[in-house]
Amino acid sequence: MSFLAQIEECNRWAAGDFIPFIVEGEQLGMARREFAEALDSLSDLGEALLLDQFALQWVSAPSGFAARTEAMQRLCDELIAGGLISHRHGEQYPVTPSRREDARFLIDRACAPYFGVRAFGQHLNGFVRRPDGLWMWIARRAADRRVYPNRLDNMVAGGLPWGISLAENVRKECAEEAGMPEHLADRAVPVGAITYCRASKRGLKPDVMYCYDLELPADFEPQCQDGEVAGFELMPIDRVAEIVDNTDAFKLNCNLVIIDFLVRHGVLTPEHPDYLEIVQRLRSLA
Repeated sequence: MSFLAQIEECNRWAAGDFIPFIVEGEQLGMARREFAEALDSLSDLGEALLLDQFALQWVSAPSGFAARTEAMQRLCDELIAGGLISHRHGEQYPVTPSRREDARFLIDRACAPYFGVRAFGQHLNGFVRRPDGLWMWIARRAADRRVYPNRLDNMVAGGLPWGISLAENVRKECAEEAGMPEHLADRAVPVGAITYCRASKRGLKPDVMYCYDLELPADFEPQCQDGEVAGFELMPIDRVAEIVDNTDAFKLNCNLVIIDFLVRHGVLTPEHPDYLEIVQRLRSLA
């Protein structure tokens, strides 16, 4: 792998494999063709979801945010019962053509990729400044995680469900994943957003990650409270960069968050032959 290869891997998808997911004439996602065809074959869903050569349309979507959310929940329950969707996560995500605030209705987090709707998350770089340079806290995901078990991860990272502010969710994730007190979590500095679009087994993930830097005191040691992290290691930033550049040890999208940190802190410099392409491609979606 390389820095650029990590970004490319997070943006690996073939447009021809997907068709637009349309609600009232508005594109809200991209469904895998095989999934759309399977939906079309279910006679009891024929009045709800219509497949043509151009799009998968939710033709029976009711009006109103709450009614549409309830209808999507029932629809997903049917698809889970029918084996077309694997499971329900239990967190509600906004279905939006652009910003999180412009949500048209809600969908369960685990169901979102099947319809290719945009998902939002937050990732935090926890680092320590020492006389010999920057050191970064790296988490190792627990062995029982459904996605990327045992892989390396950002110190704090999680999805951004509906009904909670960005600041509140940062506090919650910092407390759950790192045992961090609120006053310390509130020092996290928002430093931008990274976007990518990647095909997965479940569908398409055109995701947005809000990124934060948090300079930590030397005596702070993260302690996971929710079982999602097996442990933490404080690494010199050059070692972190080497792992990202030469291995696939990290959960895939975490590589992008670290690469962005390396650029902003002058570790990855314009002398790198892929510098401009790396910087441009960290924001692959509008």
